Amino acid sequence: MVSVAAVVVTFNRLDKLKTVISSIEAQTHAVSTLLVVDNASTDGTAEFLADLETVVPLEVVTMSVNSGGAGGFAEGMLRGYASGADHVWIMDDDCYPQPSALEKLIAGFDGAVAELGGDVPFACSVVKFTDGNICEMNNPLPTWDWARLLVKEQNSVMVEACSFVSVLVPRWAIAEYGLPYRDYFIWFDDREYTLRLTRRCPGVQVMDSIVVHDMGDNRGVNFAMVDDKSLWKFAYGVRNEASYQLHHRGLLYYLEFGARLFVSFHRGRVPFRLRTKLLRRWLAGIRFNPSIEYPGTAPVAVSR
Repeated sequence: MVSVAAVVVTFNRLDKLKTVISSIEAQTHAVSTLLVVDNASTDGTAEFLADLETVVPLEVVTMSVNSGGAGGFAEGMLRGYASGADHVWIMDDDCYPQPSALEKLIAGFDGAVAELGGDVPFACSVVKFTDGNICEMNNPLPTWDWARLLVKEQNSVMVEACSFVSVLVPRWAIAEYGLPYRDYFIWFDDREYTLRLTRRCPGVQVMDSIVVHDMGDNRGVNFAMVDDKSLWKFAYGVRNEASYQLHHRGLLYYLEFGARLFVSFHRGRVPFRLRTKLLRRWLAGIRFNPSIEYPGTAPVAVSR
């Protein structure tokens, strides 16, 4: 049977984490290992996990400081790879997979490989909101020929990028393309990583693999929405995407991204003091250029 290491990154969402763990335990295709990466939570998560007994093998990775989603996924994927699993299945701590989600992901991935070849780098699920509607912020980026597998009677579409909400990554892809950038901390880490994986072959979204994303409001995110409360997140997003556009695509893409920021700020009537702060983060992307980390690097966290 195909072995899968499930990776859940959590920070101060204990009630939702309990539901995620139960959902993984209920999978029709059992995971070989469940890795929970605790990003230095302060809400009792560590105590809960220390006493937790699960029906699948559990490894708790306790980060000494909050490394953000990017750091948590990099660490979890590194541990999942080290476990020897055929695939690593990654998700947030508010993602509830339906019982057949993993089984369908594996089947969809295998079907895509049979049609497209062995370079298929990931399979992702359809992400619904708690009310049954599509989750606005978790829609993958389709390829121009997205229906190529559908016409072959497969229930999958081809995508270039997706969010880290139920993504199945084969072992070979981690070995060849490395891990997500830890230094991104949060925002754009999933987009950069999945774009990295699809350089020579698209990934697939498996339409009958369903997860529920229990997030606050079901709405997409754009740079017109920045305010004082969300500024810290947008600051990471601007720096990370600016770095990606400049160092991985070129100067014209970096400048085009700056122009898109200007238009978004104008349309959203973002206060000038916030625009100034985010402009500085755009400029920070010039010097910010982290290196790819590959399996074999010593983990920085401790396990239970």
